[in-house]
Amino acid sequence: MEMKNDPVGAAIQDFMAGNLEASIVVESNLTEDDEIRAAYLFRTPDGMPRLELLALEACHGRVLDVGAGAGCHSLALQERGVDVTALDLSAGAVQAMQAQGVRQVVQQDIFKLSGERYDTLLLLMNGIGIAGDLEGLERFLEHAKTLLNPGGQILLESSDILYMFEEEDGSVLLDLNAGYYGEVLYNMRYKEHQTGEFRWLFIDPAILEDYATDHGYTFGQLYEGEYGNYLARLVLQPA
Repeated sequence: MEMKNDPVGAAIQDFMAGNLEASIVVESNLTEDDEIRAAYLFRTPDGMPRLELLALEACHGRVLDVGAGAGCHSLALQERGVDVTALDLSAGAVQAMQAQGVRQVVQQDIFKLSGERYDTLLLLMNGIGIAGDLEGLERFLEHAKTLLNPGGQILLESSDILYMFEEEDGSVLLDLNAGYYGEVLYNMRYKEHQTGEFRWLFIDPAILEDYATDHGYTFGQLYEGEYGNYLARLVLQPA
């Protein structure tokens, strides 16, 4: 598998080769540059936040781990005897998961995936961000119906990032002409690899509930963190 413009996969591969300090630079139009350490992508359940542990507990049936990265959640589920398939677009991530013993790995764009049905779609680490924007969220919710068995569920992590627009006096300053505030532009870099600019969606739970209900899902919130992050469960209702 060719690794081209694959910063996450390249950092994961370097970490597995012994570079324990490998880090991916994350640029956005909202904040200063941040870093994701490759080591964090290899965490075991002992190092996972409570939100992720609750999500793993809530998985049932055939599970599709969307944006599986280095495979830490897939491995944890596999060790529990869960029938899990790890999905990622990154060639380097897919190679790493196969090398670690994840039994079912697919390199594919979730929006192009077809032909299989699952009981749980798992999207952790702000995984619903792959929708990109509100229009993409609608597209994802409709496409998910083609991947879910009747009564299937989507377990997703996201964040309400409204707090990032707060002024010192507690007021909120938003550019109403700029679209929904949770649509963020990103670029990720590692060595010579970079993704190029892409949109990533952070969706507040009230708006997510509206969209989910409109598209035939029930909405439940399983966990809320300190900084606006939360775990939601969307259950597909009978047609």
